[in-house]
Parts: sequence; structure tokens; C-alpha cells
Amino acid sequence: MKSLETVTFEQKDGVGWIRMNRPKELNAFNIAMGKDLCTAANHCGAEKSIRAVVLTGTGRAFCAGGDVQEMNRHLQEEGRADLFLRELTVLLHAFVAEIVRMQKPVIAAVNGTAAGAGMSMSLACDLGLAVEGCRFVLAYTNVGLVPDGGSSYLLTRLVGYRKAMEIAYLNEPIDSGEALRLGLVNKVFPAETFEEEVSKLATRLVRGPTETYGRARNLMRLGLIEPLESQMENERQGIITSALSEEFQEGVTAFVGKRKPDFPSVG
Repeated sequence: MKSLETVTFEQKDGVGWIRMNRPKELNAFNIAMGKDLCTAANHCGAEKSIRAVVLTGTGRAFCAGGDVQEMNRHLQEEGRADLFLRELTVLLHAFVAEIVRMQKPVIAAVNGTAAGAGMSMSLACDLGLAVEGCRFVLAYTNVGLVPDGGSSYLLTRLVGYRKAMEIAYLNEPIDSGEALRLGLVNKVFPAETFEEEVSKLATRLVRGPTETYGRARNLMRLGLIEPLESQMENERQGIITSALSEEFQEGVTAFVGKRKPDFPSVG
């Protein structure tokens, strides 16, 4: 993988760690970061030895959203920022699409503020883990923009239409406890153990049936849009495909033999 300017990447024990790395700017999303995130995500999707992915930030923020300072620079120098935002959203949406289509688990490890595009990216991941004291805010309407990054699709499905509109209109910060109650995250951990707990969950997923996870995540996402009978047929086809896999053979053999399955040995 080519060198990255605004993102650090590490592969450790089967986990690909993607860290947004503009701490002085609270990891604000700019063109360079969009390109780097796409590069890292493409690598994680293609590299078979990576069995789970963690998206997180460096410093005290997960991601503070789109780089408003850069938007202002374009306004001042060019009298417009729409061309900049056209390119920025192409990259953000390409990254979100790569996360959604990836055939392995993706964890959002929200280590601090997740605003705007940062909140959108966290919603796109399969699981969300948050550090105590972090805050979520959609923020777009504060600067006269509409939500992007898939948030208008994902947020309504997580919290319902009325609550999503409240979040979009009022932009009141949502703390980690409220985020847990609303289902924006799965678990909240104290700062001193946060990365350890993220690593534990990622490692647990690494030991699981990666190909089966991929099929399961596809089904869950299809379930958001398919009618019941179509979705049950999707499930039936998924079961048939799974029954032909080595993961299924290993799982059944381990169950009958009363041992833990060794999925990485066949994946």
C-alpha cells in the first residue's frame, strides 16, 4: 500500500487499524484524508489476512466533520466552495460505500467527538464502540449544509424519522450515554481501557467465520430495503451458500466434537 499523509494504518493480529491522523484539526475530513481513507479501506477489503477492521481517530477527536476552514478558504479565494464540496463528497461517499460493501466486520472506535462526516462514518460501520465523554453531533445545518455520508439513510433507520429530524435540526450534542441508549453505539468504555476493549472485540471477530460474517452483514443491510418474502428468499440462498463453505464444515465438526471451531484455519 502506498504511503498515507493523513491516515495511519497498522495491521496487527488480523485486524486492520485505520486511524484518521490530523489531530491538530480534530481529524477534519479534507481531500487528502478522503483519498487516504479510500486507499486504506481498499487495502483492508482486498487483503485476505485482514479479518476485521477498526476505524478510529488520533488525539481527542474521532472526526470533527468536513474541514470548514478549507471550505472558507475556497469561499474567500474563489467566491464559491461547491467545486471543493463536489470532490469532497465523492471521496467521502466512496469510503462509506467501501465500508458498507466490505465482506468483513468493521468497527467504529469513537475515541472523541464525532461530528458531521465523522458521525456519518461511524454510522456506516457494523459496530460502534465509544469512549466515555465523547460526543456525537450531526452539525451540517449549523453551517448551512445538508447531511451526507449516508447519514440521512442510516440515522432514520437507527433512531426513527422524528428523532433523526430533531438531531438534524437542533444539532444538540449527544453524549456517549445517550448514544448508547439511542443505538448509535453498542458499548461505551472508560478512556483508560478503551483501546484495550476495542482490541478485544476486534480479536474476537478475527477468530470468527469471516466469510459467514460477510454474508450475514449483506443480509442485514438488504433487510433494510427488501420486503419480507424477498428477504426470506435471500436468507434461504445465503444458507445454501454457507452450507457449501469450509467454515460450515469446521463449525459443525467442532460442535459435534465439543471443541471451539478454528475458523481462521479454513478462511
